[in-house]
Parts: sequence; structure tokens; C-alpha cells
Amino acid sequence: MTLRLPDGWTFVLRNIFRQRLRSAATLAAITLGVTGLILAGGFVQDIFVQLGEALIHSQTGHLQISRQGYREGGIRAPERYLIEQPEQLQQEILAQPGTEMVLARLAFAGMINNGKRDLGIIGEGVEPSSEAVLGSFLRYIEGRPLADSDVDGIVLGQGVARSLGLKAGDRANLIISLPQGAVNTLDFEVVGIFQSFSKEFDARAVRIPLAAARSLMDTQSAHLMVVLLSRTEYTERAQASLLEKLGPRGYEIASWHELSDFYDKTLELYDRQFGVLRLIILLMVLLSVVNSVNMTIFERTREFGTMLALGDRPGRVFRLILAESALIGLIGALLGIGFGCVCAWLISAIGIPMPPPPNANIGYTALIRLLPVDVVTAGAVGFVATCLAALLPARRASRVLIVDALRQGT
Repeated sequence: MTLRLPDGWTFVLRNIFRQRLRSAATLAAITLGVTGLILAGGFVQDIFVQLGEALIHSQTGHLQISRQGYREGGIRAPERYLIEQPEQLQQEILAQPGTEMVLARLAFAGMINNGKRDLGIIGEGVEPSSEAVLGSFLRYIEGRPLADSDVDGIVLGQGVARSLGLKAGDRANLIISLPQGAVNTLDFEVVGIFQSFSKEFDARAVRIPLAAARSLMDTQSAHLMVVLLSRTEYTERAQASLLEKLGPRGYEIASWHELSDFYDKTLELYDRQFGVLRLIILLMVLLSVVNSVNMTIFERTREFGTMLALGDRPGRVFRLILAESALIGLIGALLGIGFGCVCAWLISAIGIPMPPPPNANIGYTALIRLLPVDVVTAGAVGFVATCLAALLPARRASRVLIVDALRQGT
């Protein structure tokens, strides 16, 4: 439907500002609605980004490469899924565009003993210097991270340390069973106690140098190759490229969000919550604009009756009201986008201190992340809501009887 009017948009604009107070109230409702959508969407987007980065830089990396079937059967029979010559595979992966670092990990399950009692753990042999770069979201509440010079050093998750009453400087024994049936044990010094984003991970995780893990398990292989990319946005592209190259050779490549069921469920939860919020704001704008348009039409009924009496068709009255609503919706949407972006910048400059999410150890400072598509969508919601709110009142006003309209207010 076109909104061509003989008097042009100047006439429409003059009608809007003829009722300054009511137009200002309508503009305020649209502006606040659009601003609310921008801030809520930016807040939720920041949760997704920070949660994802916390998982990447404390546990998973961007990609993990393993033998096919390792994720399902690796705990029961880890010896079946060893990567032979991991250094050679590491060089192949590093040749892929966007790859910043590749780390080898050797996983094991066993018991840790503090001299009095045992605790079941899930351990990893890691490359200390590389893990220090990857694990930027690991927070050491006591001691320090592993170093390349540590021969018998071990770092514990906070939950493990609490369960056994261990602190930095204490000694602990690791005991594991080899596939051949033998039992291996090594004595370690606790050099650090860490917190990651996941409380569940910290309750069972220990890490030792890769060389010590290989000695403990009597192998020179690895279970995982952890890939750190230069940007998280490259994950899907890098995964597809590596899968094409390594898949036929019996490797599987898992991305960071595939490795975290918690992330996917959190994403789904917040998506639904934001959908409800968007619906509430849409209804708020609709009701506000409907009320404003109804009041305006009631006060201008004689004006519309005069237009019809002078020969204007009902369609022109309908288009006039719709054009006024569309213009005020456009102005309100633009004001909302501007005000929302300024508020987002100010809030991000200050930060929002957040407590730890469920099943997490560490709080964080939330920001408002603006994505162009979210900002445009918020403005479009405000504009469309205003146009929709004007349809029924405009139709009713265009069909009013001339006699009744001219009698209004007399």
C-alpha cells in the first residue's frame, strides 16, 4: 500500500507536532521499547560470548581432535584411542589458516591420595607453557600454574583440594591402573589450586605435566589435540576444513559448543527468555500507540468528517492516519536506536558485576554487546509495532459517517 498524499509529508509532520504532548508520550514509549530491546539483546549476547570464551579458555579450546569414538568410549578403554605421533599431527593442524596454537593432552582416570584417604579424579597431562596461554580464564586461588620446569608438579581443581584438604606445597600420590593390569603411582607436589568456570570440572580435575603423564601411563602418545584459533568466529570454518582433511583418517573434530552441553542449554534458556521479553515490549508499544492514536482520532473526528464532506475518499483518511503513525514510529525507532546505543556504551564503560551462574565458580563483569543485526531488529520492532497499532483505528476513522463525524464535539 502506498502512502502518497497530495499535501506531502510536510502536512503529515505538521499534524504530528500539532499534538506535542501526546506525540511526545508516544515517542517516549517507542524509544524506551526499542532501547529496552537493544539493552536486553546486548546483555544476553554478552552472556553467550563470555560463557563461551570462559569454556574455551579454561577447558576445551576452540576445537578438539581425537580418534573416532573417543568421546563415547574413551573413559572405559582410553588405550584404544591413542593418537600416535602427536607431534606430526600437530604440525599438520598448525598449517591450517587461522590456527594459533595446537596442544597435546593425555587423559587419565585414577585416584589421588593425600596420605589419609583417596578421591577419584579425572586427570590430564598437559604442556604447561601452552596451557598457560590457552587457560587465560583459569584463576589460581592458591599457588601458581604449572611450568615447563616442573617435573613432579600437579595443579588441582578447587573441589579436589577442598575434598582432600590439600594446599600448595603439600604432597599427593596419583594412582592409576594400566591396561595391562599393573598399577602405577607417582608422588607429586601441589604447586597450585585453580578455579575454572565450571564447578563440576573443578570437583574432579587435576593436571600434571605431559611428560609425567606419559611416564605414569607408559606411552608417548596423546588422546587429544586441542586447537586454539585466532578468533572464535573461525570455529565452524576450521572444523569443516579439518574434518575434510582428517576425517577419512579416523579422526573426529568437535567444536567447543559441542563439548559443552551446559552452554547449549543456557543458550536455549536465554533465547526463550529474550523472546518473551521482546513480546512484552512489543505489546507495551502496541498498547501505548493504540491509546495515543485512538485519542487523536477522537479529537480529530470533525476534521476527518470535514475532509470526507469536501470530497476526500475514505482511503485518503486511512492513508493519512497510517502515514502519521509510520512517521512517528520511524522517528521513535531512530531515537530508540540512538538512545539505546548511548546507554549500552555507558553501561559497558562501567560494567555490571554479576554473581557466578548456576554450576559455576567465578562471577564476571557483564557488558552490553551491540550487534548491528540486533540493533536494526530492535528498531524494526518499534516501527512495525507502531504501524500495526494504527491499522484498526485508521480503518474505523475512515469509515465514520460524515453526519456523525461533523456532529462530534458540538
